[in-house]
Amino acid sequence: MTLIKSISGIRGTIGGVVGENLTPIDAVTYAAAFGTWVKLHRKKENYKVVVGRDARISGEMVQNLVMQTLVGLGIHVVDLGLSTTPTVEMAVPMEHADGGIILTASHNPKQWNALKLLNPDGEFLSAADGQTVLDIADADDFDFAEVDDLGRITRNQAYIDMHIDEIMQLPLVNLEAIRRANFKVVVDAVNSTGGIAIPLLLDRLGVHPVKLYCDPTGEFPHNPEPLKEHLKDLSEKVVEENADLGLVVDPDVDRLAFICEDGSMFGEEYTLVACADYVLGKTLGNTVSNMSSSRALNDITLKHGQNYFASAVGEVNVVALMKETNAVIGGEGNGGIIYPELHYGRDALVGIALFLSYLAEKGVSVSKLKQSYPAYYMSKKKIQLTPELDVDALLTEVEHIYRKEKVTTIDGVKIDFEDHWVHLRKSNTEPIIRIYTEAKSQVQADAVADKFIDEIKGVANI
Repeated sequence: MTLIKSISGIRGTIGGVVGENLTPIDAVTYAAAFGTWVKLHRKKENYKVVVGRDARISGEMVQNLVMQTLVGLGIHVVDLGLSTTPTVEMAVPMEHADGGIILTASHNPKQWNALKLLNPDGEFLSAADGQTVLDIADADDFDFAEVDDLGRITRNQAYIDMHIDEIMQLPLVNLEAIRRANFKVVVDAVNSTGGIAIPLLLDRLGVHPVKLYCDPTGEFPHNPEPLKEHLKDLSEKVVEENADLGLVVDPDVDRLAFICEDGSMFGEEYTLVACADYVLGKTLGNTVSNMSSSRALNDITLKHGQNYFASAVGEVNVVALMKETNAVIGGEGNGGIIYPELHYGRDALVGIALFLSYLAEKGVSVSKLKQSYPAYYMSKKKIQLTPELDVDALLTEVEHIYRKEKVTTIDGVKIDFEDHWVHLRKSNTEPIIRIYTEAKSQVQADAVADKFIDEIKGVANI
């Protein structure tokens, strides 16, 4: 199908033609490029890289290719085996490693896999560093180690437990209140590594987990993106079990969404809102999300008398702005919680612990908690364009048309109106414009999106 090479990593479908799909040759090439970057970046005698993967079917093959390539470069590897993205992110600094690689295609279907690349802080590479890795791969000029200088692989399966240990020690995780609440929670881990990590966390928190799709086989029982249309089984199981709530994560456990006790969606946009509401009630400070996330986070932040900031889309951009503004919590509206007290990465495990702490302290149902927040509705659409069209020029024209409104251009064009907003972004990989809108009703959100689609088509004469 396609191989997507970006500053955040290498993603593609397994099999097929070299350079067009994620083949073994491509896995070796980009692992070698990253290993070469590590050696150029760190300039020391001994190098160490942490590697972990989600449970998708191709994971073991890709991981073996990646690890042995690093060994061939003289780099020592800490093999976490089946793990989660946030666990690998935490393991890198805990191991004093020089970087990390997570083998996961996040919410993509099972035919996809990817190499996600981490710096020595356990955070995604900056744009400049990511571009350097791509340039090294394109140059195809690698210097492998001689036989006496080969790296070695050390297996360590303790890091999920260590990750949970760190969460349990966070001051805002109210273990006593959670245990007193005696929660019953249905867990949908799409048969990936959340099925290992989340029941362990819930057991430690004193929560009774009901496992749904928690066998880490990589055979996803439904589309692994945690959206309402994919969660019918989870919603029904919550009602059937008379559970307090349900939760679902994506295959690498950095996105989190909740189901209310009546089977309705809490909404992945509101995962961050609820966790931020809890954190701000205990620790005053700024919040950050990306420009395509719900306005509800801004509302909640203002309620606590603090300041909200919006970054360009992408975790690395959210993290950079969080550091710049000293934010106490941030993330993305896709259910990604970033809590700096633990680490700078989207982490469903810490999101679960914070959410359950808040729910236990408030003593309300999940549906009642949702009703306490401003009601916003989102629409996410796209326009297919012809390759010869100048997308940047189109967006510039839209910016000019709405110049009298509040317009932000750090990532495409975002226009804030009094009771709704629209965000237009071009794709980095195909000739499309993505259109995100949010309004006070679903009808309005869809209508705004359709209006902008018509305007863009008019400007482009398509």
